[in-house]
Amino acid sequence: MDMRAARYHGPGKPLSIEKVPVRPLRMGEALVRVKAAGICYTDTHFLTGVLNLGIHPLTLGHEIAGEVADLSAAAQSLRVGDRVLVYYYATCGQCHWCRTDRANLCPQVVAEYGFTADGGYAEFVIVPAANLVKLPGDLDLLEAATLGCSVTTAIHAARTIADLRLGETAVVYGAGGVGFGLIQFCKLAGARVIAVSRSPGKRAKASQLGADAVVDGSGDVGRAVRDLTAGEGAEVVFELVGSKVTMAHAVNALRRRGRLVFIGYSNDLFVANPLQLVIGELTVTASVGNTFDELLQAVALAAARKITPVVDRAVSLEELPATLEALREGKIIGRAVVVFP
Repeated sequence: MDMRAARYHGPGKPLSIEKVPVRPLRMGEALVRVKAAGICYTDTHFLTGVLNLGIHPLTLGHEIAGEVADLSAAAQSLRVGDRVLVYYYATCGQCHWCRTDRANLCPQVVAEYGFTADGGYAEFVIVPAANLVKLPGDLDLLEAATLGCSVTTAIHAARTIADLRLGETAVVYGAGGVGFGLIQFCKLAGARVIAVSRSPGKRAKASQLGADAVVDGSGDVGRAVRDLTAGEGAEVVFELVGSKVTMAHAVNALRRRGRLVFIGYSNDLFVANPLQLVIGELTVTASVGNTFDELLQAVALAAARKITPVVDRAVSLEELPATLEALREGKIIGRAVVVFP
C-alpha cells in the first residue's frame, strides 16, 4: 500500500508531495490513519537549516491525531477505530531520564516522530502502540492534534521548568501556538500574564484568551513590562522567539531573581552581561518538549475546556508548503492544521 506524504529532503530544499510505501508493522506497533496534523514553527527551522539533524528524506509533522487502522499485537486499551493522539517521543525506557519521568531528555531516543522518524504529514504513520493516547469522543481531532506539542510544551515549560507560582507575573514573549497555550496554562496556575507580540491580531487573541496585559513587541519590551509591574519586572519570562533583539528585551524584563526560560531559538547567540545576571541573581534556563504525563494533562485540560486550542485554519497536504511560508511570515494566529479526508 502506498500513501501521500510531504517529504523533507534537507535544508534549503522545498517539501515535495510524494507517494511512499507503508511498511509492514513490527511487534508492538500501530498503524494510525492521520486525520489531522498540526503545523509547528519548528518545521520552518528544518527548511531553513536552523535545525538540521542530518536525517532526510523524512516526513515531518509531530502533532498527530487520527484513528487506529491496524495493530501488530493485542493492545490492552486500544482497538482498531479508536481516535488517538501520538506522543512523539519513543525512548529507550531504561536510562536515568526515562526512569525519572524525564523521557524528553533521553539520550538514546529510538524515534522522535517528525524529527528523526517519519511523522504526520502523511496519510498514515507507524508508531509504538504505547505512544498512543485515546481521545475523549467530544474532543475534535482538528483541535486535538495541536495538543501534541503546543499545549504540552507550554505545560512542561511553565510547571516543570519555570516552577510558576500563584500570584507571579509571567511574560509570554511570542504569541504563537505555544504562546497561546502558555497564556491559558499560566492563568490556570494563578499567574498574572503579560503577552508580547508585534502582531495586532495576535495581541487581540492573547487578550481574548485571558492575558492581563499585552505589549507591542516592536517597542521597548523591557521598559513596558517594568511599567506594568511598578518598576519591578516579571518573575518569569518565556522567550519563544530567540532573536538577538528579543533576548535582550527578555533579560531587561526580569525582576530580581527572575527566571528566563528559552523555548524558541534562531541562529542568533544569547549574549548577556554577567554583571546584570549576578546583581539580579537571575536564572537562565530552557525547556524542550514534554513528557507523556504532560500530554495526558493537556488532553484532560482540553476535554474539560479549561484550555482551548487556537486553530487558525485547516489546509490540505498540497497546501502545506505555502502554509509553512505563511507561518514563517507571521500570518497565522495559533496553529494551522493539515487535514486528511
